[in-house]
Amino acid sequence: MENKKEFEQAMDEQQEQSAECEMLEEEFAQTEGELEPETETKESDPRDIEIQELKNSLQRLQADFVNFRRRVEKEKDQISVFANEKILTELLPVIDNLERALISCAEHEKESSVYSGVELVLRQMIDTLGKFGLEKIDATDCEFDPNIHHAVMNEEREDVEAGIVVEVFQHGYKLSDKVIRPSMVKVSK
Repeated sequence: MENKKEFEQAMDEQQEQSAECEMLEEEFAQTEGELEPETETKESDPRDIEIQELKNSLQRLQADFVNFRRRVEKEKDQISVFANEKILTELLPVIDNLERALISCAEHEKESSVYSGVELVLRQMIDTLGKFGLEKIDATDCEFDPNIHHAVMNEEREDVEAGIVVEVFQHGYKLSDKVIRPSMVKVSK
């Protein structure tokens, strides 16, 4: 009899487990039914992935184009600034000669109209070339900088620190920030 009770209990448990299994199977079937549309979207996922990749590619191309346009505009500005570099470089000896002419005049000649005329032409030429970006490099009493100065002589001086420009033989010039001719200078030791 006990075996019969145990048998009935085991049967009841088995029926309960079977019922639970059936419920789980029904839930799984429902869940699987709900998941089927997702598998359809997963099938369309390659298209979504491709669309996303194309969008990313388009954004990169747009950014590249914007960067290209900026770079071209910057280069165009630089070309316009440095297009006259050759002409300006060729005119620098003319400025040097006008300055030498003024320096070589004696004191009594500085009152003459020729001196005034040469001085006026020199000033006008420097002003005109300045409109195109030409700048004279200040060198006297400055610290020697090999980027803008060309030392042709050294002089030992006690009244000046070492490495200071004490005399300018030929003025240097910049075109915007580019040195087109360094200053020829004498530097203290």
